[in-house]
Amino acid sequence: MINRTLVRTKVIQTLFAFYNNEGTTQLSAQKELLKLFSYTYSLYFLLLDLVNEITHYANIRIEEAQEKATAMHITYNANMRFVENRVAKQIDEHREIRAYIQDQKLSWETADTYIALFYKQIIDAPFYKEYMEAEENDYEADKALWCKIFKKILTGNSDLESALEELEINLDGKDWVTDMDVIISFVIKTIKRFKENADNEEDTDEAQPLLQMFDSEEELDFGKRLLKTTIENSDYYDELIAKSLTNWKSERIAYMDNIILRTALGEIFAFPEISIQVTLNEYIELAREYSTEQSPYFVNGVLDEIVKQLKQENKLLKAVIIK
Repeated sequence: MINRTLVRTKVIQTLFAFYNNEGTTQLSAQKELLKLFSYTYSLYFLLLDLVNEITHYANIRIEEAQEKATAMHITYNANMRFVENRVAKQIDEHREIRAYIQDQKLSWETADTYIALFYKQIIDAPFYKEYMEAEENDYEADKALWCKIFKKILTGNSDLESALEELEINLDGKDWVTDMDVIISFVIKTIKRFKENADNEEDTDEAQPLLQMFDSEEELDFGKRLLKTTIENSDYYDELIAKSLTNWKSERIAYMDNIILRTALGEIFAFPEISIQVTLNEYIELAREYSTEQSPYFVNGVLDEIVKQLKQENKLLKAVIIK
């Protein structure tokens, strides 16, 4: 699940803290990086569990309406399609999800006031009304509904950001708001992979495979090596950065820009199998996301100049593509 783009982000976040805290060791930085990976994976399960929370809230609303109708001697026929959604039921009964939520002590309890907001946003959506009124009710429609909820309602949702901010404090999370939309895309990917339950109940979880923290050990190794080489060679990278500057003093570089440049150089030197252009593009985007408005242009210009110089000095072990 955690791809190289996310790995780079977590390495930069770790380095930001590392250089801000004098006396921090490389070993403690490595441990912090692993913690950040764990936080990201916890958000994945927390967002999956949001399906259960919203469905449970909807069911309570129906029960309350039924009780009120009974007290008033009024006939009330609730549309149960949403609360009986088969994908929601699978998530609720998924042993791996339930075990992880319990082990990590994850809960929406301290942000439960937002569940009502999310439900209101869902029932106001045109695609929800179409789903509830459709003549046919099959498993694929159940899947499509939750994919649309995550994509069209929860992605970029300011209320979800606020909820996650509260949960970060109460559940000892970190960077959940920053990672929110990326992890939502992984939740959607997960739901799309779900299948109807197998006849054998013991195979239930196998029909709904979850994403692992890393697709392979290579991604984890990439993060560890990138962090290590950036820390160990930061002085050399700073020299390269200083030499590339024209009419600009190195001490005037934005703090985050300097970290991004160091990390990019660490990748350029330590990973010859990754093309220069891929590295440049990735760190330009990180500058756009995490630094100033001018940072993408600045990072691009500095890296471009350094790469040209390294090429002239024949210090690169891979092909260089500069446009």
